[in-house]
Amino acid sequence: MKLFQSLRHVDKFRSVFDFGGRDVAHWFPGHMAKGLKQMRASLKKVDCIIEIHDARIPFSGRNPVFQETLDIKPHVLILNKMDLTDLSNKQRILKKLEKDGVQNVLFTDCLKQRDDNIKKLVPMVLEIVGMAPRFNRDENTNYCLMVIGVPNVGKSSLINSLRRTNLKKGRASRVGGEPGITKAVLTKIQVCERPIMYLLDTPGVLPPKIESVETGMKLALCGTILDHLVGEDVIADYLLYSLNRQEKFSYVEKYDLQEPSDDIQHVLKRIAVKLRKTQRVKAITGVGNITVTIPNYTAAAYDFIRAFRKGQLGQVMLD
Repeated sequence: MKLFQSLRHVDKFRSVFDFGGRDVAHWFPGHMAKGLKQMRASLKKVDCIIEIHDARIPFSGRNPVFQETLDIKPHVLILNKMDLTDLSNKQRILKKLEKDGVQNVLFTDCLKQRDDNIKKLVPMVLEIVGMAPRFNRDENTNYCLMVIGVPNVGKSSLINSLRRTNLKKGRASRVGGEPGITKAVLTKIQVCERPIMYLLDTPGVLPPKIESVETGMKLALCGTILDHLVGEDVIADYLLYSLNRQEKFSYVEKYDLQEPSDDIQHVLKRIAVKLRKTQRVKAITGVGNITVTIPNYTAAAYDFIRAFRKGQLGQVMLD
């Protein structure tokens, strides 16, 4: 009842996020041409492209260069981290992707020890590869797949999940919580025994030009861009705006707020107080310097963002 009563001010919250005239090129630099060059060089050894993307942003930030460069091969789109997103509109997502020419789609949670959807990948690949000529690979009885995607969407986790499911073996690729763990196109990693199937892991490659500042912000919020390139405070503010727009108010209870808020400074101050994230700074006064303790807003912003990425603020669809 308390939360219900406190929602009376929500209709006055922001309906549009102010990006302050920020420059996309300044925020999201880096052309990752080296990774694409390595992928192109490996293409003739590949039977199928496995593109993996974050299920919270199924339409935003997919690298168009992948389609232009790699679309000559059979293609499967895996929307990973399905446990973190709101899939109540799953059919709408599939229909829009189909309209955009994406026919083969799987939703997965690659960190889960047993994901039934992962079991569907090998049969799906065999079916779509069987529908297209293999040209110079016709005589080969084994299969080679290439996994591609923007940074930190779970490419290495997919490889490890396939090995757990099909080979009963542990990880072959290092997994990290920030973009840039995989630095180069790796050698073949076996992910299935019957039939013999290998996967090439690749570094995450962002589009050379992000289509809009908002798309870039969604990518940053999902962790595909290093936080400091955008600023934790800005990402945290966009997160608060997104949660409020979708009426996802679990942050109120998690951080002991009195009610939902549209003021990021107020929210971060409450988070800092609750988690005891403070910093000591020197203040100049008329009688000399004194040391005061103030909330550490950057540390609070980081905790807020991390809670979202771990699913602690509910299942959220950003697209």
